[in-house]
Amino acid sequence: MTALYIFSGLPGAGKTTLARGLARRIGAAYVRIDTVEQGLRDLCRFEVQGEGYRLAYRVAEDNLRVGVAVVADSCNPIELTRREWEEVAARAGARAVNVEVICSDQGEHRRRVETRESTVPGLKLPRWDDVARREYEAWTRERIVVDTAGRSEDESLAEFLKALGAGVPPI
Repeated sequence: MTALYIFSGLPGAGKTTLARGLARRIGAAYVRIDTVEQGLRDLCRFEVQGEGYRLAYRVAEDNLRVGVAVVADSCNPIELTRREWEEVAARAGARAVNVEVICSDQGEHRRRVETRESTVPGLKLPRWDDVARREYEAWTRERIVVDTAGRSEDESLAEFLKALGAGVPPI
């Protein structure tokens, strides 16, 4: 069964690094909300609200329907968007895998936020104060939690794959 891997977490937690690593590992389509939203800003010249997520849902569903696994990369901070991603998977007859990426070391998390560079042309990255104040609702759904604090990209991906279980070959 095709799967939709729904990566969620605060900016700087490591979700994009982990999501890209998984997409490369399994040959999945990679859909990043930052890219979609910045594209809408650049091309349509308007303030993006929920349009980026709604467009990404359509792209993800198209890929799932033709049997291509999808890795969705977004903050996904509220219950509504988490449920909507799951609905995309259900409509396409795919399995939904929720993944919350955290960095439990606040100092390390802050350093990441303050030193990273944007990989999306034109995207203005949030400052630490923005990340610390960001709305992020508590989870009520089953998910795999990956803590990237003190771990390399390979170690974090290996932890995720182990938690995921069968279906993905080991590193």
